[in-house]
Amino acid sequence: MSAVGGAHRDLATLPKAHLHLHFTGSMRSTTLWELAAERGLRLPRSLTDDVAMQVEPTHRGWFRFQRQYDTARAVVDSEQAMRRLLHEAAEDDAAEGSGRLELQVDPTSYAPFVGGLTPAIEIVLDQAARSEQETGVSIGIVIAASRTRHPLDARTLARLAARHAGPVVGFGLSNDERRGTTADFGPAFRIAREAGLLSVPHGGELLGPSHVRDVVEHLGPHRLGHGVRAAEDPALLDRVVEAGIGLEVCPASNASLGVVEQAADVPLRRLTAAGARIALGADDPLLFGSRLLDQYETARMIGFDDTEIAELAASSIRISSAPDAVKEHLLGGVRAWLASAPATL
Repeated sequence: MSAVGGAHRDLATLPKAHLHLHFTGSMRSTTLWELAAERGLRLPRSLTDDVAMQVEPTHRGWFRFQRQYDTARAVVDSEQAMRRLLHEAAEDDAAEGSGRLELQVDPTSYAPFVGGLTPAIEIVLDQAARSEQETGVSIGIVIAASRTRHPLDARTLARLAARHAGPVVGFGLSNDERRGTTADFGPAFRIAREAGLLSVPHGGELLGPSHVRDVVEHLGPHRLGHGVRAAEDPALLDRVVEAGIGLEVCPASNASLGVVEQAADVPLRRLTAAGARIALGADDPLLFGSRLLDQYETARMIGFDDTEIAELAASSIRISSAPDAVKEHLLGGVRAWLASAPATL
């Protein structure tokens, strides 16, 4: 049932789940520019020229990326701004066929502006519920700790996530993989798992297979943020597949951060051939200039036909934490998409 010749089905109408998107990084460029102007903040040219960031995969490159991210985050200094970002992320996902969004938030950055960690999370959860009703996109929130802060900080966030289990669906660990000791974050992830939350740490992006092993061993992931470097070690990849660990693969992000030369170089074929469960994600569209739909376009560019692309979408839905009824509805939509006639380009 795959498309042939110049015929392809519209990827925007393919139901899918978006499982790797960061809160500030989801911001529209136009929103960043507008909020910065309102606050009298001058943005660096790299955040106003609408060109995707490209850095080398080094400490220096990561520092440049993080500095840009922190600059953008400076405009998110109010409840109104937080609500706007979340709602626009849901609107953008809806426009690209995403029926499930699991948005990753580190409340630490926004807490000073809204009265603390708990109010920050309450704002996010309240807006998520509103935006779900208004856009039709099912939304779950992942609370994420940072490798750049003390592991005790991660425990605090894990307890906060556990108290809000339900609308909070997972607990993550982000920032530079070279920072911190993975095992030290283990207690925080135990708190989260005991509360029934998904363990969704980053791993296997900037660092290779040994880091993936470290994360798998100490953090017990249900999904790995990125995880593409597991493809470099067939035995490790088999272990990840056998354990049922999903991979949140972000081709444009990997290219922008120098993990691969270009998005099409992400080892998607190797991963799927090994049986990996994959969800394509955009990571930080604001900085990388590439949203969810673009990741599916990359799969098509690599040579995935419509049947294979439909399976990628179905995989993203299956490894999401969406309610069963939402999963069934979206999977039915994937089958209907594949059964439809492709359009001739």
